[in-house]
Amino acid sequence: MMKPTRIGWIRHGVTEWNRLGKIQGVTDIPLSSEGINQARLLADRLVRDGESWDGIMCSDLTRAVQTAQILADSMGIPLIEDSRLRERYFGQAEGTTEQERLARWGADWRNRVPDQETDLSIVDRGMKFVEELTLEHAGEAWLVVTHGSFLARLLKVMCKELDDSYLLNMSLSILQRQEQGWQSLLHNCTIHLNDIKANS
Repeated sequence: MMKPTRIGWIRHGVTEWNRLGKIQGVTDIPLSSEGINQARLLADRLVRDGESWDGIMCSDLTRAVQTAQILADSMGIPLIEDSRLRERYFGQAEGTTEQERLARWGADWRNRVPDQETDLSIVDRGMKFVEELTLEHAGEAWLVVTHGSFLARLLKVMCKELDDSYLLNMSLSILQRQEQGWQSLLHNCTIHLNDIKANS
């Protein structure tokens, strides 16, 4: 009997813009030194856990590629870039802080920035990626490194019982394909970033 398909969703490590509260969108910002360390901590966790992963797919933006490369190198598995995993395009909001967004568009800025990518567009490209992965890699387990806004929209569509909490940088969420749909095995987990874990 074939194993169920598993996807381990990962939000990339932290960047300087994350720390400044600036929206990145498709602006190509690299990981900070902290973000690189976060990726190494997750790599250590995945190696220790001993679960079998067939490969890693990631967004083609630098912060996701850097994260995925550290994981792939540590685990000895292939890495594939896919532009469908890019973050939402935030248009004029990219590079702005929360204070700047509130001043320009008000508290409802998420719905008022005129040129940003829609939720519908995000879900459409995200689900096409999921369907293709599920078809071409049935019974396999793949890690996928992507971005916060994109991932939040997609996970909610794939598994409606998930809570709507903010997805943390370097968090790991695992979904498994069942006959009735996707089942959450782990959600928004960052235990690998804990000081105790890091120093053990």
